[in-house]
Amino acid sequence: MSLFRTKNLDHMVEQSRATGGLKKVLGPMDLILMGIGAIIGTGIFVLTGTGALKAGPALPLAFIVAAFACGFAAMCYAEFASTVPVAGSIYTYSYATLGELVAWMIGWDLMLEYGLATSAVSVGWSGYFQHLLGGFGLHVPVAFSAAPGTVPGVTTYFNLPAFLIMFFITAMLSWGVRESARVNGIMVVIKVAVVLLFIATGVGHVDTANWHPFMPFGMSGVMSAGAIVFFAFIGFDAVTSAAEEVKNPARDLPIGIIGSLTICTILYVVVSFIMTGIVPYQQFATALDHPVALALQVAKEDWFAGFVSLGAILGMTTVILVMSYGQTRIIFAMSRDGLLPKRLSNIHPRFGTPFLCTWIVGMVFGLIGALLPLDVLAELINIGTLAAFCLVSVAVVVLRKRRPDLPRAFRCPGVPVIPALAVVFCVSLMAFLSTTTWIAFLVWLVIGLVIYFGYARRRAVLHQAA
Repeated sequence: MSLFRTKNLDHMVEQSRATGGLKKVLGPMDLILMGIGAIIGTGIFVLTGTGALKAGPALPLAFIVAAFACGFAAMCYAEFASTVPVAGSIYTYSYATLGELVAWMIGWDLMLEYGLATSAVSVGWSGYFQHLLGGFGLHVPVAFSAAPGTVPGVTTYFNLPAFLIMFFITAMLSWGVRESARVNGIMVVIKVAVVLLFIATGVGHVDTANWHPFMPFGMSGVMSAGAIVFFAFIGFDAVTSAAEEVKNPARDLPIGIIGSLTICTILYVVVSFIMTGIVPYQQFATALDHPVALALQVAKEDWFAGFVSLGAILGMTTVILVMSYGQTRIIFAMSRDGLLPKRLSNIHPRFGTPFLCTWIVGMVFGLIGALLPLDVLAELINIGTLAAFCLVSVAVVVLRKRRPDLPRAFRCPGVPVIPALAVVFCVSLMAFLSTTTWIAFLVWLVIGLVIYFGYARRRAVLHQAA
């Protein structure tokens, strides 16, 4: 039964308030901007083209399906985050409800998910950045422009721009959360302005004939597209990782989670309607890495292409920033619980951040992004997140049963129906992922089990106390 020992919730909350912890500097607007920063990026500037090929003009429905899966899970996250304002997101919630083994496995899962997400987005960032430089006649040396073996017929050794953006983000996060939140806020405002400008520019070029037939591949196509564009919503859960650094977590965390998800869903649906109205969905096959730019070319609005590149670069920068932040806070929480080396939870006396942890994570996944191609990086991200959403939905029901007396500033409505719907939507999307993804995911979990029984279990704080 020691595999399923749980942490004391009251002790966890007191621990988060202890002197010498993380600085409480974030408000509700910081959290909304953090959520938007994590969500709007690769999804709107890249994945819309791939999704359109699978769903056709019904691409907005795919975004809505993915949004429902996230929305139901978001309400579960909001209840936990406002009730247990402790760093670590779903890892911490699982430790308090489902037990240590489940918590370790989901923490292990999230380490990979967040890390590969930052690496994958850094590669996409590098592509847009080099494209923008090319417009000014500047070029990165070919040998340092991409990962080895990425460009057929060309010798490349290292994706230098991808590594440098990870280095820059890591430095920013290590210096302080308040400063990082300000930079994130500025970049979010600019990239949302670019998206709104695209909507205003493109709506006049929509040809409704391109929406017929609306669902050429049926509901199966919509679900397949939903399983892919789900990546577009990954990141709102990173907001919960900021729980210990929020001034009023009981009020502000639900606002940040639900507010950012709602705003991004509206933008995704509107943009996808306009894109499929301007361009026949079949044509996106020729521009999978720049579907928004293709829509502008068809609309003969080439003057706007530079703004799109700027929006994409800023969009991906904020995704890397927030996902890196979320990952370091999960590792920080696991280290504090003894499941990882204690040095990873040391707080810098001046900056008030887990300094060593931030730099180790940033450099490891910066090198992965610089040395591995994008298609290898992206395989495990969606399935790991969907698994996490299923667990948090189950955990909120378990906590209601075990601790009905616990004060809840925000209560997920319709328990257990809403959590059950979250599980149904997430499992449905997982079923449409490839067999290769499932195999790779299971291999990663087996590695996690070996490390847990070989290292983490004996060093856990709860084990030492027992």
